Amino acid sequence: MEQPLLSSESGKWSSYEHVGRAGSVIPTASLAGTEVSVDEIRSAGAFSEIYPPSLHAPLLSSPEPLYPNAHAVGYPQDEYYGHLRENAGDGPRQILDEVEIRELLIDHVGHRCCWGSRPARTWTIHAVEDCNVYVGTLETFVEDRDMITEKEPYSGGEVDGKEKGLELGIWELDLRSEFPMLFLPHKESRTVVPHSEAVEKCSGCDGRGKIVCSTCNGNQEPGFYNENQMFQCSACYGRGLIAHKDGSDTICQNCKGKGKLPCATCRSHGLIECQTCRGHGSLLTRKVAIVKWRTSLARKVNATRGAASVPDEVFHRAKGVQLCNTQAHQCTPAYFADSYLLNKFSSEVIAERAQVPPTARVICERHSISVVPVTRVTMTRQRASFSFYIVGTSREVYLKDTYPSRFCWGLCPCLDWLNL
Repeated sequence: MEQPLLSSESGKWSSYEHVGRAGSVIPTASLAGTEVSVDEIRSAGAFSEIYPPSLHAPLLSSPEPLYPNAHAVGYPQDEYYGHLRENAGDGPRQILDEVEIRELLIDHVGHRCCWGSRPARTWTIHAVEDCNVYVGTLETFVEDRDMITEKEPYSGGEVDGKEKGLELGIWELDLRSEFPMLFLPHKESRTVVPHSEAVEKCSGCDGRGKIVCSTCNGNQEPGFYNENQMFQCSACYGRGLIAHKDGSDTICQNCKGKGKLPCATCRSHGLIECQTCRGHGSLLTRKVAIVKWRTSLARKVNATRGAASVPDEVFHRAKGVQLCNTQAHQCTPAYFADSYLLNKFSSEVIAERAQVPPTARVICERHSISVVPVTRVTMTRQRASFSFYIVGTSREVYLKDTYPSRFCWGLCPCLDWLNL
């Protein structure tokens, strides 16, 4: 399956992997955190000595699978891993030869009205270098269930308790109506466990509905309180009168001449309403199942050393090809009949499977290996040289500002002279 590495509209590579420009990150539409940046490709290229170069063969064509009906995890297709199949009989050769490389370059140059074809026809092909990038992913879709107890004030009414039926265990709940699409990044659901309700005495007020006021009875022993606790008026300092500069006194309007004020919290009753049970003295408890579906990702990127120096624009033009894409309850390493190294790469991806907590169960897994095919060609003549890239299975040529035979003087519609 051939998919754009980065689309021109959203900058996304299909739904299974994403490559962003250097220093940037492109979020995935299906799973947050699964992006692959160009910086990560360059980092992988810097440590590519783990695999011999034979893993990274040019991917330059995409015919139909040789065994379309075979029950195998990996498709044993020659073009997907180039000369890894060098000992596998006389199958058709998929690597570009010199004639094909020149034809592609001549065709590309022919669409530029001010470029000459002589270098493409006569210069020597000095090197053909694989710059492929391999991305392996393992998505694990899990369902996590946890039980919590909720409480609310009980003011009377029907209770769905054990006398109405058997209380179900957390994994006995039927949540098929809530089940999301597979490999959704995240979804959470709350479900009340049937027949789990019960009425209990409020522990905050011991079932009385009221608690001692801490403002006017804060120094009392637990369970004891005094009523009619009064506080000195702060306006008249307990006198009940307000003194004026002319020597006269008037009745304090704050305390109405009494000199004392009742408790502002309980009006000096000594008790206030229990906030836990809202004064009812009882609580209704129920068990609630918190169910979370999420997808965990294990990803591994491997690139040739040459990929570290490929311009960012090349990866944005490339098209990723899936070598395998399997789905099972628990995926096993992919099997490529003609490539031990791809089998090993797949095994390493599977080995990085995300850990599943004890409260969760694996619903399904999806394993894929994709390749971003890029080939760099260097042509020379005496001491001069230039390089270009053959990108993807579409064999698109990428060549910018280095072609030696350019004769644009601003008299044609190509606009190259504007250096856009």
